[in-house]
Amino acid sequence: MISDASGDPRHSTPMVRATSSGSDGSGSGSSGGGGRFRASYRRQRARLDAFPRLRWLYKVGVALVGLFVVVLGLVLVPLPGPGWLIVFVGVAILGTEFPLAHRISLALRRLAHRLLLRWRAWRAARAARGGRSTGPATR
Repeated sequence: MISDASGDPRHSTPMVRATSSGSDGSGSGSSGGGGRFRASYRRQRARLDAFPRLRWLYKVGVALVGLFVVVLGLVLVPLPGPGWLIVFVGVAILGTEFPLAHRISLALRRLAHRLLLRWRAWRAARAARGGRSTGPATR
């Protein structure tokens, strides 16, 4: 593994070249567009890591864009619309470069998944009870 100047293991580049067959389970085969995107991203990332000053500039740019999106989302929270969603997108943008933001993004993703499972269980229990009625019918 080749690490960048910061020593961040998330941005390490493996010495082995990725195969295009997709047999490694990473989804980098020719059947899906996501694998090609990841492979292209890894190539661009390796090219960027070769130039430390450009890497620093890229990191500052990602920080500015991510902070702008987070602040924009926080401004939009009291208004009707997707304020919190925009905040989470901003944290995800920051998570591409900063480990703390990445961990926050993963924690938010786990929380959202648990809430989705709880909501599905609630709907299934409600459907098993017999529909929308929660008590005696009132007319």
